[in-house]
Amino acid sequence: MSDKEQSEERSNWKVLHQEIEDNDIEGIEDTLENMTPSETARTLSRLSPNDQSQLLTMLPADGAADLVIDVPDAQAADMIKRLTPQDAASIVEALPSDERADLLGDVSKAAAEEILDELPPEDAEDLRELLSYPEESAGGVMIREILRYKENWTVGDVLTDLREFAEKYAKYNVQYTYVVDVSNRLLGVVRLRDLVLAPSRQPITEIMIADPVSVHVEDSLEMLHDAFEKHHYIGMPVVDQEHRLIGVVLSGDVLDEEHQQSEEVFLESAGIVGGEELRTMSFFRRSSRRLSWLSVNVLLNILAASVIALHQNTLEAVIILAVFLPIISDMSGCSGNQAVAVSIRELTLGVIQPRDVFRVFWKEGIVGVFNGIVLGALLGGVAWIWQGNAYLGTVVGGALALNTILAVLLGGAVPLALRGMKMDPALASGPILTTVTDMAGFFLVLNLAAHFLTRLTPT
Repeated sequence: MSDKEQSEERSNWKVLHQEIEDNDIEGIEDTLENMTPSETARTLSRLSPNDQSQLLTMLPADGAADLVIDVPDAQAADMIKRLTPQDAASIVEALPSDERADLLGDVSKAAAEEILDELPPEDAEDLRELLSYPEESAGGVMIREILRYKENWTVGDVLTDLREFAEKYAKYNVQYTYVVDVSNRLLGVVRLRDLVLAPSRQPITEIMIADPVSVHVEDSLEMLHDAFEKHHYIGMPVVDQEHRLIGVVLSGDVLDEEHQQSEEVFLESAGIVGGEELRTMSFFRRSSRRLSWLSVNVLLNILAASVIALHQNTLEAVIILAVFLPIISDMSGCSGNQAVAVSIRELTLGVIQPRDVFRVFWKEGIVGVFNGIVLGALLGGVAWIWQGNAYLGTVVGGALALNTILAVLLGGAVPLALRGMKMDPALASGPILTTVTDMAGFFLVLNLAAHFLTRLTPT
């Protein structure tokens, strides 16, 4: 970002703050209209919680809904939950159905229920149904705003309906219209082009594509990804167990959800419990999310350090080993984390399953042996040249080689094992790998050193 852009962003924040204080709704709308979504998100993050709440309540519901869409999900949830249930409900009602579910899914159950109670009963019922589906499923990412018509309608009936409710349908992401029977079971899909060009008296069943490709409401994100890779559609109808049409999933929404899941995996692997953190969150919330992982890591590191304490005499006799201990543990940890990242990514994409652990073991083992030998030879050569002692080079090089192999094998297999036990591999793999590689690295170095002790110490 250039200095000019940074200056404009600071100016936007100050101007917006002043307009909120002055209750200048027209000025607020003009200021927001001239900002991109990313500029809006950055500007809102600089406003105080009180200013944010005032801003949302001052704007019309549609305008406030546009703001909520522009900011990250966690920030939007924080802003919404500070409002009264009535104010929050008016904004939620103006959101698309999938955005409504995402937003209420990020607030507490109690807050979500209070907001749902303020919505029209039909909308509340639809939202409760959407919230019942897992986020990483067709039901979790689908939209409910679709055009569906009964099989006995004609082209003229449909076109009349489209004209009569044009203002309502303008908010829909309309690509196709769907044909259903009296029980709402999906029969076919009609392209808008075919609809416009067909004679008005022609039944829509004559121009529909019968038995269109559809996805089940419980299909996973991986299955949706595969479906769009195979068919290259903009959207696909979502059906339930009885083949009733309940929504549409868009390819762009699937990609967005995959991207979001990847971000959460990255943050969780770094120890951010919950997978999302913004500096606009409260101090206690941010601190507790980090400490819940760091406090466990303290205990695990104490366990690893105990290996050194048990071999204190060897370390005192060959003090130069202290230089190589952190190198060996860090290099092995890096190799293991590479394998962890690949396994978590493949699990996310559905390329592998927990049952593939032995195949992953074999694939990673080949890489681990080769990389371990190369890295061990490099470090061992440095130790030999530096201290002029071939046995020291053998000890540190051999320890790094063996620990690298172990780290890569564990890094590839642990995420699969954790997923098989219904645990979060992104959050738990790191601490487990770090502890084991540290302990194993210290153990290998110090035990090998004890074996060659007379060759490592001057006579």
